[in-house]
Amino acid sequence: MAERYEPEEWSARPAVRVICVDGAGRVLLMNWHDPHNARVFWEPPGGGVDPGESDIEAARRELHEETGLPGSSVQDGSVPVQRDFVWLGTRYVKTEPFFLARFEDTPDVGPTAFTPEEDDTFLGMAWLSPTEIDALDAVEPPHLLQAIAPLLNSR
Repeated sequence: MAERYEPEEWSARPAVRVICVDGAGRVLLMNWHDPHNARVFWEPPGGGVDPGESDIEAARRELHEETGLPGSSVQDGSVPVQRDFVWLGTRYVKTEPFFLARFEDTPDVGPTAFTPEEDDTFLGMAWLSPTEIDALDAVEPPHLLQAIAPLLNSR
């Protein structure tokens, strides 16, 4: 049995995520590689909340930086999602607000303002159906579809 990687550092840094849904009902996920533990996983766009920034402001900024999509597409209101994950040698245990952004079509996406760390760990992104998300080996959070059901069912 493989030894479990346990980080030395812990963090509860505030962060947000954005669930982007296209006209076909697919969700945009980003694919990452963590060189500290060799883990490859998928998660919604998002990131840390800067000092003095509200959650919605952070969601709008992060969406544009990570995908090129307009931050104005992020709807007000979110659902809280429990997170417990390891990234680059630090374990994060916290609750993150997940926001919703809907698009009539399937917009082109691409990072516009990655950090060097993101450039080194980013593998790509894709619009995925719930069935395709269920088939992925590693999604963060593992209960993603259940956690975002209230957002997906809202109009």
